[in-house]
Amino acid sequence: MSPMNILRRHRVAALLGAALIISPVIGSFAQNNTGLSTVAATTQTPVAGITAPNGSFAPVIAVTKPAVVTITSIMKAQPQDEGSPFGGNAPFDQFFQQFFGDQGMPMPRTPPQQQQGPRAEALGSGFIVGADGTIVTNNHVIDGASSIKVTLDDGTELPAKLVGHDAKNDLAVLKVKADKQLPTVKWGDSNKLMTGDQVLAIGNPFGIGTTVTAGIVSARGRDLHSGPFDDFIQIDAPINHGNSGGPLVDVNGNVVGINTAIYSPNGGSVGVGFAIPSDQAQKVVAKLMKGGDIEYGYLGVQIQPVTPDVASAIGLDHPGGALVSQVTDGSPAAKAGIETGDVITGFGGQEIKDPKDLSRAVADVSPGAKETVNIWRKGKAMQISADVGRNAEDQKTASNGNEGRSPSSDQGLRVPSLGLGLTDLTPDIRDQLNLSENQRGAVVERVNPDKAASAAGIQPGDVIVGVDQTPVKTARQANQAIAEAGKSGKKSVLLLIDRGDAQIFVAVPFAAG
Repeated sequence: MSPMNILRRHRVAALLGAALIISPVIGSFAQNNTGLSTVAATTQTPVAGITAPNGSFAPVIAVTKPAVVTITSIMKAQPQDEGSPFGGNAPFDQFFQQFFGDQGMPMPRTPPQQQQGPRAEALGSGFIVGADGTIVTNNHVIDGASSIKVTLDDGTELPAKLVGHDAKNDLAVLKVKADKQLPTVKWGDSNKLMTGDQVLAIGNPFGIGTTVTAGIVSARGRDLHSGPFDDFIQIDAPINHGNSGGPLVDVNGNVVGINTAIYSPNGGSVGVGFAIPSDQAQKVVAKLMKGGDIEYGYLGVQIQPVTPDVASAIGLDHPGGALVSQVTDGSPAAKAGIETGDVITGFGGQEIKDPKDLSRAVADVSPGAKETVNIWRKGKAMQISADVGRNAEDQKTASNGNEGRSPSSDQGLRVPSLGLGLTDLTPDIRDQLNLSENQRGAVVERVNPDKAASAAGIQPGDVIVGVDQTPVKTARQANQAIAEAGKSGKKSVLLLIDRGDAQIFVAVPFAAG
């Protein structure tokens, strides 16, 4: 049972081949589509506690509240899995289970009597950005709806048309027709937000009516492992079921975020909420207002961070960039000549500091564009040109591959400097590990729990296929390459490992002599 609940959202395949997963929180009446909202503020001098401007937030609320709407999505009721308030395929369950364990209860289910009948109503929030009736909300608020109804702040109910939606960013744009000019809110600059800035979250929690809560920005750049765009604002302003899609505004009344998810061990707000930054949302909304879906760029690499140990092993003077651990066959990256072991330090003129930077940079490029890729390869900096492809929904990314089974062979070589026991691949071991006949490498037979390899995460059953970016086919080759790396004076050795369906780099430091 996952203690964290996030708006319903499709799992996002990382555009570069990195497996990143995110889960949104949504509130609902007749279904488990509970809308969760969160708010963020513009830059100001951090203060102790909540100090409203001029002693009150009333002037800000007077300007922003009329533009906040309640969104009711009508959909066919579907049976839900008893193990999760979002059904058996809840996208955030994996994240919450991984990072929070089984502590607490998930968001409560909608009362059974509200789920009876052929249709169900899911409740969320949104805000008007155009006087012509253009409304922004979360995609999970309207996902699967057969019809959508918008209730204005004055109680007017209007049918809404879905203009465009994007599951990867969890954003949607609606349009309503009214016989009058509608009140609007303005976008703010989320890039100026600082931890400690005051924010207001506005929405319709539990369907009780438009509600305003105050808080501060608790953190920036939160990654919920939901996709290539994770850059959430964490806030402590109370948000609950039904707040999803509502605006997070600063003390000037500008929208700096869209309330999207919460962590809740008890089904209610505990002061840990998440919002999509306005600078990210505004760009997506502008595209969605033109109608339809958004196409994202695709490179086709599995990537991982460059840690200090990895940087030392490959000769980089500082950690940074995205380390390519695997290149998808036939992908744009493969055609461009990107290789396993390359560190991508720049893309399209942008500096790449970490894998998330690369994911966002590639996703923002239109399919078919040609971009320059800066690479660090075997001690040298170089540039190549890559034709960015289209990220189709059926393109899967490699998992982290945590499933490794220990081979039974008792023959092998010891690598005492790292605490490893290695053996060659045999037919029996191939069968045990479900490996192909052409697989080559050194199988990790034993790992000393008190040595560096264990601390680095090496597991029995891992297959070492490269040492310091040089392929190895046998246990003896791997042992010799590791020994040579140690004699060269390096502080760590870089191992390329096949584990399950994934290929990853692991930097293992040598024991201090």
